[in-house]
Amino acid sequence: MKEVGNIYLTWRKGKGESRIPVGIIKHNVKDGVRFSYDKEKVNEAKKHGFVCYEGFPDIDKEEYSENVLEKFSQRLIKSERSDVKNFYDFWGIDSKHKDNDLYLLAYTQGLLPTDNFEFLTDFNPSKSLSFISEITNLTQSKLPIDILNEGDLLRYELEPENKVDRYAVKLFKGDKYLGHLKLIHNKVFHKTSRLFSIKVHAIEKNGVLKRVFVKIGN
Repeated sequence: MKEVGNIYLTWRKGKGESRIPVGIIKHNVKDGVRFSYDKEKVNEAKKHGFVCYEGFPDIDKEEYSENVLEKFSQRLIKSERSDVKNFYDFWGIDSKHKDNDLYLLAYTQGLLPTDNFEFLTDFNPSKSLSFISEITNLTQSKLPIDILNEGDLLRYELEPENKVDRYAVKLFKGDKYLGHLKLIHNKVFHKTSRLFSIKVHAIEKNGVLKRVFVKIGN
């Protein structure tokens, strides 16, 4: 679990909108799992309709420390579901950690079709690090539907001069700009000089490219 740093709770108004990191989940052996809101970011998100996460109603509370993981883990897939193996395979879940809710939240992003929350992990670099992320800005990029195939290797460029996110990472197929890597996930690229491989993992399309998941590894 040394690869799993802080996990950020992000929210966005809807598809194509920017993700806002409204809170942070910290964890260690001594203090357990804690959650706190970023008041500045919450106030920014409220301008777009943000409502506090259920179970954590007070943005002024310095820190939540009771039943934090239990509340967030309600988003995770139930182990008795018939499709749980396919789910674990998609997200590259190490079987030895499949009962660790913090690990599952960190690697699966806690995605649900019913809301606009995502859990994005600030990973730490290691030789064995491998995780699934996503290309952003597809709505703006308006890429040809056939430009990408599963298994395509992509290249990346760090963009420290980006005024919105100094950890920005631009993704390309050859010389064609595709979009950026998700925020927070991009931080690990700035923590090491080691090169990462980025491969197209899965594609969702319906007349247009809707979502492109990528696998990050060493």
